Amino acid sequence: MSNAQKRLQAVKQQLTPDQEYANAVDPVASMSEERAKAAFDIRQMTYLLDGGQKVTELKEKIMQELERDPKFNMEDIHDITKSELRERTMEKFHSMLHHLQNESVDTFKKRMEIVSLVDPGFWTRFGVHYGLFVGALQSNATPGQLGYWFEKGALSLTNFVGCFAMTELGHGSNVPGLETTATYDEGADNFVIHTPTLTATKWWIGGAAHSATHAAVFAQLIVGGKRYGTKCFVVPLRDPKTYDTLPGVNIGDIGKKMGRDGIDNGWIQFTHVRIPRGYMLQKHTKVSRTGDVKEPKLQQLTYGALLQGRVMMVTDSGHVSKKALSIAIRYAAVRRQFANNGNDVETKLLDYPIHQRRLMPLLAQTFAMLFTGTEMLEMYNIMMSRLEGAREDDDDLNEVIEILKETHSTSAGLKAFCTWNCLSTIEACRQACGGHGYSAYTGLAAMYQDFAVQCTWEGDNTILTLQLGRYLISSYREALKGKKLSPGVGYLNNLDKLIGKRCQAKKLEDILDNDVIIEGWQVVCANVVRNAGLEFEECLKRGVQPDDAYEQCSQSRLYAAKLHSFSYLFNRFADGVSKTTGDIHKVLSKVCLLYGLFTIEENAGAFLQYEYFTPAQIEFVRSSVNALCKDVRDQAIPLVDAFNLSDYVINSPLGRKDGNVYVHYFNQVKRSNPQGGHPYFTRLIKPLIERDIDGGEYEDEEAGLEDEEDNEM
Repeated sequence: MSNAQKRLQAVKQQLTPDQEYANAVDPVASMSEERAKAAFDIRQMTYLLDGGQKVTELKEKIMQELERDPKFNMEDIHDITKSELRERTMEKFHSMLHHLQNESVDTFKKRMEIVSLVDPGFWTRFGVHYGLFVGALQSNATPGQLGYWFEKGALSLTNFVGCFAMTELGHGSNVPGLETTATYDEGADNFVIHTPTLTATKWWIGGAAHSATHAAVFAQLIVGGKRYGTKCFVVPLRDPKTYDTLPGVNIGDIGKKMGRDGIDNGWIQFTHVRIPRGYMLQKHTKVSRTGDVKEPKLQQLTYGALLQGRVMMVTDSGHVSKKALSIAIRYAAVRRQFANNGNDVETKLLDYPIHQRRLMPLLAQTFAMLFTGTEMLEMYNIMMSRLEGAREDDDDLNEVIEILKETHSTSAGLKAFCTWNCLSTIEACRQACGGHGYSAYTGLAAMYQDFAVQCTWEGDNTILTLQLGRYLISSYREALKGKKLSPGVGYLNNLDKLIGKRCQAKKLEDILDNDVIIEGWQVVCANVVRNAGLEFEECLKRGVQPDDAYEQCSQSRLYAAKLHSFSYLFNRFADGVSKTTGDIHKVLSKVCLLYGLFTIEENAGAFLQYEYFTPAQIEFVRSSVNALCKDVRDQAIPLVDAFNLSDYVINSPLGRKDGNVYVHYFNQVKRSNPQGGHPYFTRLIKPLIERDIDGGEYEDEEAGLEDEEDNEM
């Protein structure tokens, strides 16, 4: 028993029965009781998750600054109109520009990470310019072009607001299929940007409806009647002085969305709009004055920068899951429902095994995503540093390309896997809060609406999962030819050892080992990838073209990619936990084991199909998940506290750190919905209830009650 628990017990012994009951049901006391169970140093856990004490202190400073900034007041966010929300979104730009101009890149990235949790709509709107538009310049412009656009105001946001015009009404994930054209006119030395069909209309373009002056437009390059694929062009949209659209540019608002209504998403049509040749970004593909086109020999080297959005969504999934679980777990720690065994004190939701089952595996999954996101970001940064210096005649070029392939495919699969997981987590947390979870003020409904877009933007999740599946089949075929694969798919180099392998555990308890779980996942993944590969080979033998063969085995690819992602997350989590020590290691080991066993239970069919585990072993896994849910439950509040999100960031009365949920909830409802005269009694209700009906007015004191004598018969 900890010192805090001993003090709590001593206080209880001095209470009268009535005082003890009142204390037992007091939500603040209940939260304190949970906090006293901490078996590790919460602050040290926070440092681990954040990447060090300095980062934690920086994040706390930023959270406080945002909370005190009037422009970032979020208390009434659920009660304002779409127009009001869009205006507030633009108001926030002034605050962010101040920090952008006065902070280091790393500090500002941390600021935006927190902003994404506070106001995801503004985070996206600001990111459209600085993440997507400026990112397109950095990825596609020559040094001279980059300097030109920065001088024009793209970096300082002076007389210049950018947007990113890739998606079209008829095309999203299929970027090579975009219909907008950019035809070179050699005589005039310019490009003609044109929307040839309705489906070529640029659609979902953030910032286009009201605020953007320029767009990074992705269009089909046509020179001398020949198409050279999709390239990036900077196209002016509006006069920055009057905001009138320029000749040939037609822009509209696409209206209300499921979430993130602070973003003015719009549509754009171009009718023979002329731009200078230099407005085509020519870092990779170059078009000369005479119409000569020079393309890079290794086109894949240009793809690296496009992966940043996917990588960030892996980390974002972990952060948003932290916020959702902070609400649901804190509420479950103080909400009481039904009394058991003659006890007058009702039971905490968190003490019910079924509620533990609903939330503890999701908590474990969130830690897995956090550890994986950190590693994914490191992998991306390493890849970009290698790509920046890569040349076509480099000795290690093949190695660089392999790193790019793995990062591209892994980030595709993890973006899909983690965003799906996060969206499911938000909804599970909403339902775990019962009826109160349906209130907008508890934050989970808007969180779901705002996050749902992550499953379809930056690549539809199913398409991205299939990309990973395609990479797995390709890796399988290369492994058969003797090629040594990158670590993420290295298990495919050991097919002869993994196919047909059984769990070697002598006792059931021996299964509770990370190495056993890792091996089990390798066996299952080796089998499902091999099956997908064999199905692909069969298609080829029948004369099916490779692209069509991949489509015919798409279900096998999807399944293989899904299981590979489960395995990948567990491996990264286990590797991260292995580097910890002391009490933190003890607690995280249980959380990691819970995640590993839970993923096995969720995919028990595959482990039984390939006979790695027996039915008895799977049953033991299931019972072990129950036991671990209870163990992790005891540390649930300390673990959530380690996420270190302030009440301002969480912005939910049910997720308040002090546990006083009912007082905060009631006060929020009263503030947001002040009492007063009836809003529409005279206009609507009075005419309805006072209307004439057949029989006219009457007043029957008996009100239709039967005669007592009739009732006795």
